[in-house]
Amino acid sequence: MDDLERELRDLAAWLDTPDASDVTDDVRARLAAPARRRRRWRYYLAVALVAVLVAVLPPGRAALADAVAGLLRFSGIIIDTSSAPVPPTGSPSPLPSQRPASLHEAQGMLRFPIRLPAKLGPPEQVLVADVDGTGAYRVVTLLYRGGALRLDAFDGRLDPVFQKQAAGPGVEWVQVDGGFAVWIGGPHALAYVDRAGTVHVETARLAASTLIWEEAGVSYRLEGDLTKGEAIEIANSLS
Repeated sequence: MDDLERELRDLAAWLDTPDASDVTDDVRARLAAPARRRRRWRYYLAVALVAVLVAVLPPGRAALADAVAGLLRFSGIIIDTSSAPVPPTGSPSPLPSQRPASLHEAQGMLRFPIRLPAKLGPPEQVLVADVDGTGAYRVVTLLYRGGALRLDAFDGRLDPVFQKQAAGPGVEWVQVDGGFAVWIGGPHALAYVDRAGTVHVETARLAASTLIWEEAGVSYRLEGDLTKGEAIEIANSLS
């Protein structure tokens, strides 16, 4: 089984697939839609493709897919739903080379633009973390509500940055600005993955409900005491 086939099979376990005929009719009706709205229908195209692959692959491969279905890699974050979260013990250590910075200063330390959610406004505190040999930082964190609400931004397209362990029923696909997003609706263990792929258990903490999405090549994770609707509304206000 090649990587593409494996990832598509894994994705099938996460999606509620509509009837193929309805998907086909909807997709055809939207082919002439503007590009922004067309992104939304890529979701349904992916669902239809997954449904077809699941239907035609031999049963022996289905067993293998089930064995790995508890692991999801999305926007630089690995989500493990194969078991219930184990609460970390002790206080988590900061991310590697973490330091506070002003919003203006932090922008000069990153290779991507800092975008603020209009629903939240300017952050109360800004942190940057994990500097490389050129002085560029990998992660920026915007803190709100005394640190109880945080928005992490990072270039997570290629390498994992965070690893989560979450209970399966609390994880679901949603949409932010017409694109894929993942909502984790309950507490989960969260650890940092460095540039070499090592999971830093000493940074692990029990995270709150989280929304994960990607826009313009930058990955985001919004964490706090929020409902799914509130989180999506904040994410859609990013500017």
